Amino acid sequence: MNWKLIILGSNAATPTTDRNPSAQVLSCDNRLFLIDCGEGTQMQMRKFKVKFQRIDHIFISHLHGDHYLGLMGLLFTLHLSGRNRPLHVYANAGLRHIIDLQLKASDSTLLYPLVFHELPVQKACTLFEDERLCISCFPLLHRVPTHGFLFRQKLAERNLNKEKIDQLQIPVTQLDAIKKGSDYTDKKGITYLNAALTLEPPPPKIFAYCSDTAYNPSIVRYIEKASLLYHEATFMHDRQTNAGEKQHSTTIQAATIAKQAKAGKLLIGHFSARYDELTKVIEETRSVFPDADLAIEGNVYKI
Repeated sequence: MNWKLIILGSNAATPTTDRNPSAQVLSCDNRLFLIDCGEGTQMQMRKFKVKFQRIDHIFISHLHGDHYLGLMGLLFTLHLSGRNRPLHVYANAGLRHIIDLQLKASDSTLLYPLVFHELPVQKACTLFEDERLCISCFPLLHRVPTHGFLFRQKLAERNLNKEKIDQLQIPVTQLDAIKKGSDYTDKKGITYLNAALTLEPPPPKIFAYCSDTAYNPSIVRYIEKASLLYHEATFMHDRQTNAGEKQHSTTIQAATIAKQAKAGKLLIGHFSARYDELTKVIEETRSVFPDADLAIEGNVYKI
């Protein structure tokens, strides 16, 4: 199973010459999901060779401009490129009005169906599910309604213990049932339990995305044991008061959440433009949670 995260934008509030506002693409077994779409996102996709026509689902965490102002440009580009496949957008209700207004003002009708999914107010819920993946949202603590997103791989079938299968000479016709959890009874009436015939599958991959949020331990129950946790760290900890006033998080707070959630790895981003150089930012984060990295644009992080 191949999961990877591509960072397109990692800055807070405004773009700089080196960093764009928030945007990420999650590739789950070659299916692409766009998470937030700050200004310049489609240009970053071109720069880093992301095939945006393959994106069928876009998730917008909240309606501050640095998280969605690139969306209309992307929607029009997909239209001009001849897309006809449905595109699903998951966001707070206000975004539907913004999209409709811009389409009306430009006298435009998209060539493809745009399917809008309204996020619930201050609630967690499942947004998308198929046989391989479940995507859900959960509330964050910010100045406007804001959601985090959780991408959870469904547990795979158990792997056959080939050595045991060969030893018992189990017929091929029985293997599918065994993979699905059945025991096996041979011609002599001896029953072999499924646990002896199969091996545990690898643990499911989990990616948690926590965009703009104040320090909020109540989210830990949603993101527990995430393989990779992205959590905003707008400020270093000497600006904890400033972070609280703006309902953002510091490096230490992001690291503390990762530690409480028992995350496999932490990725921090949404950096204040005041930080030209990020060495001290990541050092401070690692003082609490050692397995942490910076969200650097163009970098690909395996999950």
